[in-house]
Amino acid sequence: MLSTFRFHHIGYVTDSIANTSAPYVQAGYQATPTIDDEIQRVKICFLTKDGMPRVELIEPIDEQSSVNKILKKNGVAPYHVCYEVDDINAVVDELVDVQGYIPLFRPVEAIALDNKLICYLYKKEVGFIELVNKD
Repeated sequence: MLSTFRFHHIGYVTDSIANTSAPYVQAGYQATPTIDDEIQRVKICFLTKDGMPRVELIEPIDEQSSVNKILKKNGVAPYHVCYEVDDINAVVDELVDVQGYIPLFRPVEAIALDNKLICYLYKKEVGFIELVNKD
C-alpha cells in the first residue's frame, strides 16, 4: 500500500511559527500565510522551496490543541509525514483493518489544505502519518 503513497509534507510541531519559520525563510523558503484551524485547535503555516520538501509548521492555539502533548514531550520537532493518496477512505480502511494502524479520527476536511480530506493514523513501528486525499 505504501508504494502508492506520494510524499506531501513533513509536519513540525512548534510553540512559535514565527520563530521556527525564520531560519527557513532566511534559507530561501517561502512561507504561506498562517491559517487558524479551529477543528484541530492549531495554527498552520507551510514552507516551500523549489526542489526541497514542503514543511508544515503547527502551533497550538490553546490548551485544548491536539498537539500540546507532543510539544510538551518533545519540544519543537518533526512528528509526522504526510502522504497524498487517491482514495483516503479505502486507504484508511486498509491501514486499519489489514495493517493494524490506529486512526486518530475518521477523515475530515482540512482548512489548511483547501478542505481536502485528511486523517492521522498511528502504528508503533512507524509513528504518526497523515493522509491527504488527492481531490
